[in-house]
Amino acid sequence: MIRAFAIALLLLFAGSASAQTVRFPSVAVGSSAAGPEISGWMYKPSGAGPFAAIVLAHTCGGVGPHTDVWGKLLASWGYVVVAPDSFGPRGEKSVCGRGNVVNGNMRVADVAGAIDFLNAQPFMRKGEIGLIGHSHGGWTTVRAVQKSYGLASRGLKAAVAYYPSCQQRFDRDVAVPLLILIGDQDDWTRAEDCRKLQAGGFTQPSLVDVVYYPNAYHSFDSRSPDRTITVADGKQHRLAYDPSAAPDAEARTKAFFAKYLR
Repeated sequence: MIRAFAIALLLLFAGSASAQTVRFPSVAVGSSAAGPEISGWMYKPSGAGPFAAIVLAHTCGGVGPHTDVWGKLLASWGYVVVAPDSFGPRGEKSVCGRGNVVNGNMRVADVAGAIDFLNAQPFMRKGEIGLIGHSHGGWTTVRAVQKSYGLASRGLKAAVAYYPSCQQRFDRDVAVPLLILIGDQDDWTRAEDCRKLQAGGFTQPSLVDVVYYPNAYHSFDSRSPDRTITVADGKQHRLAYDPSAAPDAEARTKAFFAKYLR
């Protein structure tokens, strides 16, 4: 089954954009201080453009195969994609189970740097930029859309957060349309926390749509074999692909960006 899936991925992305390495500064915004120079992967659709773009925020595992799958998928939809490596320049490979070593607030500066980098490219439609992140990157995404960081004024138009950490204290003041996709069975980033955030009240609830998948666990979009992992803090979490949630979430993501990135 795993071999068949690998072949399917090769067929899906045959001839698709391959990543090139780019570098740009991390930029201080709001309470997020500038970090080190950031390296990242950039995926570009065929053609001259101009293109809208999406910043892709990686998981707690850092840039890797999951990043590459999503980078190629988003590029196949016609977007330039930049995936900043928030961990390598800070001396980390993975922060799973110790997410505050490089936290969501710190990574917003990297997102700002990626947005500024994209806006300077000649093949870009300046100011037409989306953001998507998964797990730790989803946490980064929910944090980055807060008004206090001012990323809307830099051109951020919309964001999608897959199974993020929702924190009622920090995440209520959303500035751009936000789509949250999370599984009710997630035992790592809990859907209950997103429900509490909703109940606590977004300052502009019309900007936020949260989709809960009843049977989905963490990492429901990743077609890796179902497994239980033990992370650095000793806790165990189940990761499982969900054949119903994954395509629905992907379709919602595609339609969402098509609506807001014109």
